[in-house]
Amino acid sequence: MINRYYSKKINKLLKPNRVLVLYGPRRVGKTTLLKEFLKTYKKPVYNSTGENSSLQKILESNDFSKIIPFFRDYDLIAIDEAQKIDNIGQGLKIIVDQIKGVKVIATGSSSFDLSNKVGEPLVGRQRIIKLFPLSALELVDNYGKMFLHEQLENLLIYGSYPEIIAAKSYFEKKEYLVQIRDSYLYKDILEFEKTKNSKKILDLLRLIAFQIGHEVSLQEIGNSLSMSKNTVERYLDLLEKSFVIINVRGFSRNLRKEITKTSRYYFYDNGVRNALINNFNGLGLRDDIGALWENFIVMERLKKQEYTGIFSNNYFWRTYDKKEIDWVEEREGKLFGYEIKWSGKKVKPPKIWLETYKNAKFDIINKENYLQFIT
Repeated sequence: MINRYYSKKINKLLKPNRVLVLYGPRRVGKTTLLKEFLKTYKKPVYNSTGENSSLQKILESNDFSKIIPFFRDYDLIAIDEAQKIDNIGQGLKIIVDQIKGVKVIATGSSSFDLSNKVGEPLVGRQRIIKLFPLSALELVDNYGKMFLHEQLENLLIYGSYPEIIAAKSYFEKKEYLVQIRDSYLYKDILEFEKTKNSKKILDLLRLIAFQIGHEVSLQEIGNSLSMSKNTVERYLDLLEKSFVIINVRGFSRNLRKEITKTSRYYFYDNGVRNALINNFNGLGLRDDIGALWENFIVMERLKKQEYTGIFSNNYFWRTYDKKEIDWVEEREGKLFGYEIKWSGKKVKPPKIWLETYKNAKFDIINKENYLQFIT
């Protein structure tokens, strides 16, 4: 059992008459984390899943006379896959408003489902935490820093889903990632869209997979896939909301040369990205090491920000004459620029960056110093 960042923190995060929402991609360990926590909980617990038809009927009824008697004898109510229940937020609102001292924890895999059904009714009554595939922070905590150094190539190629880390062979890793690609990756979107055609989504993701670290042109992608720009934009938005990709925008404070209206996209997991392009070759046989490294560093930094409470606006920075910085963080009124390099080659900060943003910082993140940045 790999200890997660929240393994020993959930009890402190739970508050009376509040809902703790745990959400994130499918297969990252939300259910396991919940089950392990419930083993240690000593007071009366109601534990079920959103697929329970009896539970669905009770919570979807919005009927006080059904909901309150059903839940009033429990100290904690735990509902896994809560997005399966229509208007779950309204049902949970009745529980936390009407049953004194009750605590609620709900998990869900789909951000657009869960936030739409939970968010508005529970304003002021919820705390949201996100679970990712295993982070470098968690791996170091469980196995030490040397493990991360030794497994770095595997992390770049196969990613860090819990079952990937636990897999005994490369064949098992590949098989599992293909299963995620074919069975889970689009499931939330296909359910949401009420369609069974995933070919367009798969083609879109493959194009994005080859453009990591580069600005994405929606018009060009649309032309390649015979889709309108608006349709491409809508699918990318859904893919982001279902925890497949991350959208990073260009940074500007109105310098005319800066590019601001384009996006770069990164995958939540390197292994999923490589499964999409069917390439699990070792680093010595690849021409995309820079993209793998940048995707890895960006996602691990985002995990660290989320888990440790680093509040930051994140961007890339680029000018029309191709001066660029891979990763920019705006924190507490200050700018921090980071160039992400696989090689140890030294890079000078763009002169215009230093001239435009006088107090901005600039660092290079490479194989020599990356651990401090992501753990």
